[in-house]
Amino acid sequence: MKAGVGAALTRAGLLGTAAAVVLLTGCGAANLTPIPEGVPPGPGAPIPAIDLNAPGRTALQLRAWAEEQADPLGIPVVSFEAYAYAAAVMAQSRPDCGIGWTTIAAIASVESKHGTHRGADVGDDGKVSPPIRGIALDGSPGVATIRDSDGGKLDGDDIYDRAVGPLQFIPETWQRWGVDANGDGIADPDNIDDAALTAARYLCAMGGNLAEAPGWQKALLTYNQSNAYMNKVRDRAAAYSVGRKA
Repeated sequence: MKAGVGAALTRAGLLGTAAAVVLLTGCGAANLTPIPEGVPPGPGAPIPAIDLNAPGRTALQLRAWAEEQADPLGIPVVSFEAYAYAAAVMAQSRPDCGIGWTTIAAIASVESKHGTHRGADVGDDGKVSPPIRGIALDGSPGVATIRDSDGGKLDGDDIYDRAVGPLQFIPETWQRWGVDANGDGIADPDNIDDAALTAARYLCAMGGNLAEAPGWQKALLTYNQSNAYMNKVRDRAAAYSVGRKA
């Protein structure tokens, strides 16, 4: 289980649908494409083929495509590359999962505004600074109680755990699932490449087939045990799937 920035780990409501609102994209033009209903949300624009085994930050191969796709969605280019790269890796390593970059992007949007929460910035290497840390999971109203699991090594809190990084993993979950996605030899929760691929791996492991409603819902409710949270992720992912800002 993980918790996001200020996320209340409570259950609320049933899965809803996105409201059809006018959002501005591109050069001031209104994107009036209806936001699709249903679960799972669409996978979005197809990801170009890249060499997933190339050295270094492999996601950089997606730069030209990402620059075209990211701006109309209001997503930083480096963050968008990370989401698409993570989906591409999973398409090769777990083709049975079917996770789309839209779902990863929507979670990152809800959790940290794509790594820009409270003025943070996503560097060209994917590093998010200053580091994003969640509230203390101290059992306050609407908040889970999770005692420190890492001696404060990742979250700076040696009493209670706090969610860390742009995808907001609790330290215990990161220690189990964290992966190096940018080739620097370090699994860093504050790097959006590493965090996005780790989130994708975790979701696929928890939900199985995310191309079907039961698997997608199970994965999201494992990531955060809140129907309201799942609704919000669905709505944003569905908007991204048709090229609309969320």
